[in-house]
Amino acid sequence: MISIIICSRKNTIPDVLSINISETIGYEHEIIIIDNSENRHSIFEAYNIGIKKSKGDYLCFIHDDILFHTQRWGSLITNIFTSNPEYGLIGVAGSRQKTKTPSGWWDCESKYKSVNIIQHYPTGKIVKEQLGFEDSNLNEAVIVDGVFLAVRKEMNVVFDLKLKGFHNYDFNIAIETRKKKYKIGVTNQILIEHFSIGNLNNEWLESIIKTHKYYRNFLPLTTDVIIDRNAEAFSLKRLINHCLVTKGNKKRVFKYCGILFFKEPFSKSNVELFKKALIYLKSFKT
Repeated sequence: MISIIICSRKNTIPDVLSINISETIGYEHEIIIIDNSENRHSIFEAYNIGIKKSKGDYLCFIHDDILFHTQRWGSLITNIFTSNPEYGLIGVAGSRQKTKTPSGWWDCESKYKSVNIIQHYPTGKIVKEQLGFEDSNLNEAVIVDGVFLAVRKEMNVVFDLKLKGFHNYDFNIAIETRKKKYKIGVTNQILIEHFSIGNLNNEWLESIIKTHKYYRNFLPLTTDVIIDRNAEAFSLKRLINHCLVTKGNKKRVFKYCGILFFKEPFSKSNVELFKKALIYLKSFKT
């Protein structure tokens, strides 16, 4: 059995999602809805409640704003786990590299990403994103996106309640999976449509910084023999941009610009970013 666990912003899930799951999963399942309409639980708490209630051999954590396009996806996910006993966590988007620098799984070069999803954007644009599956239907990763997380229940992995809020639970479960000596993978055999995109606001920024600090002894991560030495600089540039967009505090912008400068003191490609940061810093009254 597959236990589908959903933390709902309402006391139920949309009928269209419930019907979609029933019509596409093709496998014995249960749907466990954690009512978080009153915002009483963090995502970590809600998912752990779902784990306790679950009866399935496999757990599937999903957002409540998706639809499945793949028929018999339940059988496919169980077959992936059965055929690959070394894997404990499967997603539909992720990366095979994670730096020490606070960043999302997507804050890396495209060559490290594996993605198979139909994504809706606030502009109204809809993109079928397919990336990284030239040689295989299952790519090893070190972190996957939380929109779809399939977990082998026998790992006995739970979400860490020392972490709070609604961000980085996917980072959390990835680290916990690796602690159990299981691999993490991204598959292109399951296609979902996601009708929203994460809000990279200041709350997300604070969460990603705290989570990286919490797991600093486990970072960086890579499926390769060694991590790309340019990866940290790449992530730093993305982090500085996140700070500027979310209007993060000036000390943080100054700190990360300083780190980037010492990593790449002669890089002309950073000049425009430093200019943007300087304009931002000057906007604060002295």
